Amino acid sequence: MDPDDGVGAVDNIVTQFSTYEDFLDSQITTVDLYYLEDESLARQLVELGYRGTGEVVKREDFEARKAAIEIARLAERTQKKTLRSAGKDLQDNFLKALAVREEDNSNGRVSTVIFIRDKNSHGQEISGYIDYAHRLKIEDFEVYFSGKRRLLPKPTDLSFYNWDSHIAVWNSTPNYQVIADNPEGLLFKYKRDRKILNVDPKSSPGDNSTRTPIQTELYIQVVLFDHISRRKT
Repeated sequence: MDPDDGVGAVDNIVTQFSTYEDFLDSQITTVDLYYLEDESLARQLVELGYRGTGEVVKREDFEARKAAIEIARLAERTQKKTLRSAGKDLQDNFLKALAVREEDNSNGRVSTVIFIRDKNSHGQEISGYIDYAHRLKIEDFEVYFSGKRRLLPKPTDLSFYNWDSHIAVWNSTPNYQVIADNPEGLLFKYKRDRKILNVDPKSSPGDNSTRTPIQTELYIQVVLFDHISRRKT
């Protein structure tokens, strides 16, 4: 038998039966039970290959393939759940940039702070800094990647400023501590490696960080700050 055929046969059995015992029971006939008078003994004989009406499958092979199939299923489901940008026909540069960074922000390899300046639904100009990884955890970005809604700063983000009402607020997140008393402007300290992210366009963004302005038709201004995590050991 071709090895691939053997694996396919085992996979068919594994998906058909919930447990190895269920598979063994399917191989036992009423005649076997009549003569053996012991279901446990009948199962053992099937497992050893002395009885049975079909494929001989070892317990360790059954359980190994069962575990592998379950891991693959969970991985696929997690991937679909995590990457909300998957399969989207993204046209704007900003949404494309978010999609490129989505997986790395989800797993903690990169932390992106999004600066957005635009007008809200009331026509008021607002701006703010958004902790992308944090928002990914608490919101379903399907609505943003699909174009149903626009991503805008909120008063609960790292910072929020309404240019009409002059309301300014800032909040630390699970990833960043806001340093608001810096005379030269806001600073964000990444909690995993304690590195400072400087969002002042006239200054360097800091160690392991980059500043990327995005040309977009969706907003007045967008800048992405990417920080590569260096967790202390």
